[in-house]
Amino acid sequence: MAPSAETIRIKIDGRELDVPKLMPDWQGKLQPTTMLQACRLAGVEVPHYCYHPRLPVAGNCRMCLVEFGTPMVGPDRKPVLAEDGSPKIARSVLPYEPGTPRGAIACATPISPGMEIYPNSAATRQMREAVLESLLINHPLDCPVCDQAGECKLQEYSVEHGQAASTFVETKVHKPKAVDLGPRIMLDDERCVLCTRCIRFTRDLVGDDRLGIVNRGSYNSIAAYPGSRFENNYTLNTVDLCPVGALTSKDFRFQMRVWFLKETKSVCPSCATGCNITIWSREGRIHRYTPRDNDAVNASWMCDQGRLNFRWVARADRLTEVRVARDGAPLQRTTGPSALQEAVARLGRVPKGALALVASARLATEELWLLRRLAAHFEAVTDVVDRPGTGDALLVSADKNPNLNGARLTGIAADAPGSRLAAIAQGISAGRIRALIVFGEDVTRHGIGAELLAKLDTLVVCDLFESETARRAQVVLPGAAPAEKRGTFVNTKGRVQRFWKAFDAPGDARPELEWLQDWVAAQTGAPVPATVEGVFDEMARGLPAMAGMSWAKLGDLGLPLIPPAAAAEGSKP
Repeated sequence: MAPSAETIRIKIDGRELDVPKLMPDWQGKLQPTTMLQACRLAGVEVPHYCYHPRLPVAGNCRMCLVEFGTPMVGPDRKPVLAEDGSPKIARSVLPYEPGTPRGAIACATPISPGMEIYPNSAATRQMREAVLESLLINHPLDCPVCDQAGECKLQEYSVEHGQAASTFVETKVHKPKAVDLGPRIMLDDERCVLCTRCIRFTRDLVGDDRLGIVNRGSYNSIAAYPGSRFENNYTLNTVDLCPVGALTSKDFRFQMRVWFLKETKSVCPSCATGCNITIWSREGRIHRYTPRDNDAVNASWMCDQGRLNFRWVARADRLTEVRVARDGAPLQRTTGPSALQEAVARLGRVPKGALALVASARLATEELWLLRRLAAHFEAVTDVVDRPGTGDALLVSADKNPNLNGARLTGIAADAPGSRLAAIAQGISAGRIRALIVFGEDVTRHGIGAELLAKLDTLVVCDLFESETARRAQVVLPGAAPAEKRGTFVNTKGRVQRFWKAFDAPGDARPELEWLQDWVAAQTGAPVPATVEGVFDEMARGLPAMAGMSWAKLGDLGLPLIPPAAAAEGSKP
C-alpha cells in the first residue's frame, strides 16, 4: 500500500520537510508515520535492533532513542511563540529540564505537526552510547569465531555509535552456549540482545508460537517451548533476522567467512514461487542461499527447503563431457562443435513431423524460446514434465517447476503439462516419431522407457546428470545449473525475473542457451542473437504477453506479464 497523500511538516536535524501522515505497517495497513520512518524518508538512518519493517513493532531494544522537540503550548492552550514569531519548541536537552520531553524510541513514536527530530544531536549520541554499553555488558568477546562477524549490527553500531571504554566492572552473566534449538538452528544465548525478531517472525508470520523468553532480568534468554523443538519450514529466516550471532544455521556454521564469498543475485529454482535470492559462493562452490527483498514475490523471506537446496549442483554424477556415439559404437568424448555437427547431420535426415522434443520447465525462458524455434523447424510435438508437490499458504508452491509458465508462454508446454508425453511414447512405438530431443529430463522415468528409446534413429540429450536417457543417446551435451548461467524464469504469478551467473559450469558443460544458439543457427540457417539479452529481446518482440519488455527493463525485481485480454487487445491492428 502506498503512503497517504496527506502530509505533516516536520524538521529533521533542522531541515524542513513534508512527510506522509500515514505509512504502511508490517501488514501493509496505513498507520501513523513514526519518527524512524520519517528519518528514513529524509535519508537519515536511525540505528535499531528490534525494529524490522516486516514485523510488528516491539520497542524493546531502545537503540533507536532520539532527542526531539514539540511546539510549546501555554496555559491558554495556545502556541507559545518565540521572539521571531515562530512556534517555540520544547526540546529535550541534557541535563533534562522539568517539563521538557525526554528521548523517544523512534520505531514506535508517531510524528506530529511541527515536531523537530534531532537524530544526530549530542543528547541522541549520549543515549545511544548508554544503550550500547548496556547491550555489551554481558556480550562475549568472541567476534573472531562468530559466524555473524562481517554482518553484525552490534559490531557496526559499536564502531559508529559506541564508546571506547565501558564503566562496567562487575562479572558478566554467562548464559547457555551452543544450544541445539532445532534441526537447523543453533542458539548462543550469550550473544542475544533480546530484540525478539525471531519470536515475532515465528509467531506472527509463520503461525508457530514455539519461541519465547524464559527466566528474568539479566538472565532472560530465548528458548523453545519446553519439550518441543524449533522446527518448521521457515526457521532459517530467523538467522537472517538476528542482528547478532545468537541464531546460526547448522549448515553454514563455522564453514566460511562472509567477506570471502561472492554475492550473486538469482532466483530460487526449487518451486514456481520464484523467491528472489542471493547466492553466496567461492571458487565454484555454493555455500548458502539467502533471501533478497522483493515485495511482489517473497518480501524478505524464503523457505528452509529452498534455502538448503543447492548441493545438487556439485553432485558426483554431473555430466562434464561432450559425448557422441557413431556407427553403433559406445559413447565417446568429443568436442562441442563435433557433437553439434553430428546432431545437425542426423536430424537433417528426419522428415518433418517425425521428431519430438521434451524439455524441462527448469530451463531458462530464453532456452525454451530457442527450443521452440528448433521445434518449429521440424514441426515437432513438444512437452515438459510436470512436477506437482505440496505447497503452503506462505511461499511454497505446489508446482515444483520454476519455469512452467515460461514453458507455456513459449509454446513448449501444453496447458496441461505432461499431457503430450503419452502421445510421444505412442508415436515412437508406432514408428511415426523417429528422433527425439531431450533437454534436462530423464524420460525413462516419465513413460518413455528404454525399450522405446531403442526404436529411435536419433536421440540427442542435453542434461546436467547421468541418466538412463543420456546413456542411450547418440549425442550428449552437458548443461548448466541456474547458478552457472544467466536467464529468466516466469513465476507462478506471471512475473518475469532475471537470474545471474555465479561461476562457470564444470568441464565441457555449457549453458543450454549457448548450445542452442549454435545448434539453431546451424540447423535452421536463420540468424540467432549472440547474447542472452538479445535472445530475451527477440522473445519479447515475438510474444504479446511480453510486449514492451526488454532485458534491461526487468531490473532486479522483474516485471509482470501482460494479462491475456490486454495482450490480445494490444495485438490488434
